[in-house]
Parts: sequence; C-alpha cells; structure tokens
Amino acid sequence: MSSDLSRFHQVFFDEAKEHLAEMERLLLALDVAAPAAEDLDAVFRAAHSIKGGSGTFGFNDMCDVTHVLETLLDRVRKGEQPLTEAMVDALLQVGDVLREQLASHQVGSAFDAQSAEPAMQLLRGLIDAPGGVAHREPDRNDADRAVPQSCRLYSISYTPDADAAVSMELLVAELARLGTVEVDAVGENRWAIKLRGAIGEEEIEDVFSFIADRSHYSIELADGSPQPVAAEEEGDGFGFFLPLVAQAEATAAPEDDGFGFFVDAESIAQSSSGDKDDPGYGFFTELSPVASAGIAKASAAVRSGQSSDVPKRRASDAEAETSIRVGVDKVDQLINLVGELVITHAMLAQTIAGLDPQLHQKLLGGIAQLERNSHDLQESVMSIRMLPIGSVFSRFPRLVRDLSQKLGKQVELKLVGETTELDKGLIEHLADPLTHLVRNSLDHGLEAPELRLAAGKPAKGTLTLQAAHQGGAIVVEVIDDGAGLNRQRIVAKARERGLPVDEAASDEQIWPLIFAPGFSTAAQVTDVSGRGVGMDVVKRNIESLGGRVEISSQQGLGTRITIRLPLTLAILDGLSIGVGEQTFILPLNTIIESFQPQPEQISTISESGRVVHVRGDYLPLLALHQLFHIEPRTVDPSQGIVVTLDVDGGKVALWVDALLGQHQVVVKSLERNYRKVRGVSGATIMGDGTVALILDAAALVSLSRS
Repeated sequence: MSSDLSRFHQVFFDEAKEHLAEMERLLLALDVAAPAAEDLDAVFRAAHSIKGGSGTFGFNDMCDVTHVLETLLDRVRKGEQPLTEAMVDALLQVGDVLREQLASHQVGSAFDAQSAEPAMQLLRGLIDAPGGVAHREPDRNDADRAVPQSCRLYSISYTPDADAAVSMELLVAELARLGTVEVDAVGENRWAIKLRGAIGEEEIEDVFSFIADRSHYSIELADGSPQPVAAEEEGDGFGFFLPLVAQAEATAAPEDDGFGFFVDAESIAQSSSGDKDDPGYGFFTELSPVASAGIAKASAAVRSGQSSDVPKRRASDAEAETSIRVGVDKVDQLINLVGELVITHAMLAQTIAGLDPQLHQKLLGGIAQLERNSHDLQESVMSIRMLPIGSVFSRFPRLVRDLSQKLGKQVELKLVGETTELDKGLIEHLADPLTHLVRNSLDHGLEAPELRLAAGKPAKGTLTLQAAHQGGAIVVEVIDDGAGLNRQRIVAKARERGLPVDEAASDEQIWPLIFAPGFSTAAQVTDVSGRGVGMDVVKRNIESLGGRVEISSQQGLGTRITIRLPLTLAILDGLSIGVGEQTFILPLNTIIESFQPQPEQISTISESGRVVHVRGDYLPLLALHQLFHIEPRTVDPSQGIVVTLDVDGGKVALWVDALLGQHQVVVKSLERNYRKVRGVSGATIMGDGTVALILDAAALVSLSRS
C-alpha cells in the first residue's frame, strides 16, 4: 500500500515555482566573468530543492532534468568549469522546461518528453565541452560512486507527526542520495539517523522541508572534523545499500498494516528513472525483518494517533512561522464579507441618523465604534490582498535579455519601486499590457548600437520600469532613451487611415493616436511587433481597470508611457452627488475641489459649450444631467455645485445639483451584473439599499465630446 502524497502536491508546486523564479533571477544577475560564489551556491540549492521534492512526489521527469542541471552547476561552483554565456542560456532554457513539466503535473496532463530534448542536449553538450567531464546518462548516485575524501557525519533525530504521509523507507531513500545512511529505531515513533556525506546542513533541510515540520526533527554535526570515507567496491551495492537496524524491540506487523506508510523496495525502485541496468537504482534500501517490523509498527502507531512520543510544538518554532499560504478565493470571500459589513453599517447609520443624540447616546456611540472597527478591519483585509509589483517586474529581465539578443540590441533594464504594493487582481491584469509596452520599446523605441553611436548616444540603451504610489493611485511607467515617437509619421499614418487630425494639435493630442485599433508606423512587420495589434488592447485593458494611459515623448531622446491605476478594485473612498432624483459616486482621488460658482464665473463660448472661470483658468463645464438625460433640480449652474476633476493630467468642471456626503463604498461590477454603461466604472449599494453608479471622470469627458 503506497503513500498518498497528493495532498502535499500544491505545497511542492508553490515551492518549486518560487525556486525556479529565484534561479532565473540569479542567473540573469550573474557576472559571467566573475560570478559570486554565494550566487552559484544559491542557484545550485534551488535546483537541488526542486530535485529533492520532485523525487519525493514521484515526478521523475523533473528529477532527471534537475540531476543533469546539478551536474553542470556543481562543476561550475567548484571551479572545475568556467561559467559562460552559453551556459547561462542553456540553464535558462532548462528552467523553462522545468516550468512546463511542473505545469503539466499541476493539471495532471502528460508532458511531451521530446520537447525537453533540445535543452537537455545543449546542457549535456556543455558538460562534454573541453574542460568538462565526459557525459553519460544521468545517474543520481555519481556522488556516491566517487566518494569524496572528506565527508561530514550528521546525527538526525526524527519523530513523524500524526499526519505524516511519507514512509521512513522513502525518507531514507531520499537521504541516501546525499550519502551513506544508518537508521535506528529508538522509541515507539522516534528514529535516530546517521548520515555521512560531503554535504551541508541545508541539503538535508531540503529533503525534510517537504516532509516534516521543523519541530519534528533536529540535525547536528556529529563530529567536529571531516572524516575520510572509502568508496565501496563495485559489486557490493556500490556503497549505497542501506542496512536499517532497528535496535528497539519490535514485533512484525500484520500484512497490509502499514496504513499507507510502508513502501517496499520494488515501489521505490519504480519511482526512479535512473539507470535501469543498475539493480540498485542508486537507492535500494535493504531492510532486515526486525527493521521492517519496527518501521511498520511505528507507521501504524503514527497513522492511528497512538504515539505518545510526538513532541508538542515549541513556542520558539511557532514564533518562527511568520507567514502562511492562503488561497486567493478565501481572501476574496473575506473581502466580500467585509464589503457586506460596510454596506450593513451604512444602512444602520442611515436608519438612526434622525434619532435624538441625548436619548440614544449609547446607540450612536456604538455605531460610531462599529464604523471605526469596520474601517480598520477593511484596511487589514485589503492589505492581505496587496502584493508587491515586483512579482510582475520579475518576468522582464528574462524577456529583455532574450529579445535584445534576438534584435541585436544592447539594453540595460532598470527596475525601480519593486516593493510598491497594489491589489492582486490588478497585478494579474497588468502583466500583459506591460509586456506589450516593453516589447514595443525594445523593438521600436531603442535603436541598434550603431545607430545610437551615430547619434552620439551610448551603444547600450536603457529601459526603465518604475512604480510608485501617488495619492490613492499607483503609477507605473515604461521609460526608454530611444528614438522617441515620430510626429510626422504618426500624422501621416492617421490621415492614411482616415482619422481626424488637426495640424495645429499639440504633441499630447497626437500621441494617443497610436492607441487606435490597427494603428502602426512600423516600416516592416516582425514576429515581435508591427502589426498594429496591441496598443489599443493595452488602452482598453487599463481603462477596464479604472485606469488610464498617458504618453510623453521627445524625438531622439526617448518615450515615457505612464499607467495610472487605483490601488484596489474592491473598495474606494467616494463623494456622493445628487442630480435630480439620482445619486452618483465620484472617486475622491479624482476630485480637486468643489464650490458654488457665481454667475459671472460662467461663460458660454458656443451654442452648447460653457466654461467656468476658476483661479485664472477657463475649464470646460460638463453638465451631468445632460450627459445622462436626467431632469435636474435647476438649470442655472450658479444654483448648483461645480466639482473640479483631475482628468488625464488636465482639469474639467462637473456641474451637479448637490453634494450629499463622503462614503467608503464597495465596488460592484455593473458590466458583469447588467451591461457596460458609458461614463460609469461600476456601482455600489447605498445605506438605504438603493444602487448608485460610480462615475468614471475620463469616460465622462469622452462622452461629452461624442
């Protein structure tokens, strides 16, 4: 009866993704001419952790790939082979293979082994290269066949917990990959393990990390100085048959009484894809009857929860665990519940608004306290969903490296503000638009080295991704020091496509033309860009998130594309306004000021256009009742209220009937529950149960021009 490890798969998948991301980050940052030893060791440890976990869970394809990966990395970190750009390229390609293998295991589909061969052949070729070792098929126990002259002896104490799903045989088999192992049963459910090998403690930790909590095992260096170990002679087990001697008194367990913990040697052998001609498969475990009985008995005791030797979690261990993994769906459910709490509080507050404060002092005080607590709870819950934008930025070093090589350009990527946090939902939707903008900058913006030198620039161009908070929004910028946008070419292309273009228009009015569907000024179409597909999608996707895109460019100096987004899509601070019998919400982060205008401040510049004079500026006046065809309370702007809004870096004035109050509102998708409405970004439920539309200031301006 084999162990069911499937419930631990997600932990492995998450950990493996993190290790792969760390490997890629380190490889891209390596100085090929003089790589830092600690960085090489870190890459090796990441690969080794993936190998250990994949072996534990029976993902043998990943185990084989990481074994070859380890062979090359080990030679490099030991100085036996110099690091080269070709090696970094090959290691990155193999990382891609591991990602594909991991993805296939995660969804339970079969992985095409042939697709991994090109990268594996490249890796093997580098191992076979001059200065490398002659390559042969991977054998996980090469380290045991050529045992180093100096090894360390570790003493490991292990007490499986009641939920342990990994058998002692499988654990020992994993440890056997690191060196020679001896196991003694020292209690009903306690094991003393001696491990000798040329390894560090972190490699042992890697094996246990997928198996047990830190409180259930301890690792100590048994001897202070390295001990010489002689290699076993061929024919007697190759130095890695493992006698397990159970010194504690034990009786044989009944047949099939392993409760899923006992894995025989044959099943362990089948879980490996090593050299099939080697009858030991590198880690057969030779079990004596007494040892088998002891392990089976301990396994049964652990499974049935009868062991009294399982230690309680120490306070120091609990304090060390500072983070947990929680599914996004659970966080979303919590956010929805907090949103409903905010709505309920608003309803209660509106219900008791007319009560006498002297007669109902305690009730009003309790509602005020509930408001404070709800606000604190909401901020705490929202902070759980906030993630650093570095999780998006981290994908671009690899993209820039590969694409710049393909285009024959020299590019330095700078990342600024990686710790800036925003909502996870925004991060998921931001990756694709940013990827398109980066590819465009590399293909169209940054020039080839010879063109840059001819223009008096450094041969290497600079591409900067930066993020920062500004008020209640996050600003993400893609900046390059390339050729900049060509105004004449954009105008000519716009006229060719029949788009209205004013020759006297400012650059700020010309640049947005590139967002028109199918618009492209590229001289030729490449597999990178140039088909006119993408920039319109970028703009549409950003606007669907309640954001906007701005462009500034100077020919010959470069281009800056700015994306402005709200910090979260779930809850926002808003100002409720009244127009006729309707209530609307304006996001506070778009409001500059509000005032009641005097008649002399209002001017008519055409039959239908009016402006308001504010602090020396004449701002276009938008009448909300006209945009939405609502019967207003007054047709005289001086009898209403004007709200000045910040829209795309400019200002507009919105004429409404009244200001009703400031609220925290829970954003609901109007498009998902009803349909898309122009000028509206969403909806919310007010305290009296009515629905109020949340206005999109930029969309209102567009609506007024149509």
